[in-house]
Amino acid sequence: MKMKAWYEQSFGEDYLLVYKHRDMQGAVEEVQRMVSWLELPEGAHILDLCCGMGRHSLALAEAGYQVTGMDLSEVLLREARLHDQGEQVEFVHGDMRKLPFDNTFDAVVNVFTSFGYFERDEENGQVIAEVSRVLKPGAPFLIDFLNPTYVENHLVAESERVDEGNRITETRKIEDGCVKKHIMLTHLDTGEVRHYDERVKLYGREPFEQMLSAAGLQLDAVFGGYDGAPYDSETSTRLIMIGHKR
Repeated sequence: MKMKAWYEQSFGEDYLLVYKHRDMQGAVEEVQRMVSWLELPEGAHILDLCCGMGRHSLALAEAGYQVTGMDLSEVLLREARLHDQGEQVEFVHGDMRKLPFDNTFDAVVNVFTSFGYFERDEENGQVIAEVSRVLKPGAPFLIDFLNPTYVENHLVAESERVDEGNRITETRKIEDGCVKKHIMLTHLDTGEVRHYDERVKLYGREPFEQMLSAAGLQLDAVFGGYDGAPYDSETSTRLIMIGHKR
């Protein structure tokens, strides 16, 4: 039997525990900045690609947009639907390498480093090609990714905390052009141990520009964070790219 890829294993019930500190207020503030950059009219149809628990999808819907959120994880989509009590967002299951849409969108957003999951550059490039395919001509996109140089220079090799009766240990390393994280959850009462791996390919601005250009997308602006600071390859914490379909 073929082993599941890391992203098919990691985004389950334990992910909700490991990343429960991500809050709605932060997503609302990030969406406010996104909206100012994308310059979309009210009611525009936005695809939140790899929407996870739906924090940004819901904030975009509250801001007056028609939103479709797509993710591969049924667990995270379940959580997203639970939080969407007004059923404002259409949440869809799908793989970002082959988007389950024939229609086109007024914008596509991909936030919080939900990219670079695949070993082969061709597969990651296919994600960019799919973004282009489902965008209307001239429509904008936003990709919010980690800044590789900053990650390499500020990597925390190991961290540990206790939450809900579990010791959560996270170890990190740079290897094979990727940042790799190993997560170990130890149940303090039973001693049960669960392991998960995460891996993100460290693409910088230039490789992104090449993938975007090959897919018919134009890069218009690059920011180093949601404060709107210019991108600096050495000091910026994020690599936030805004552009449009040619």
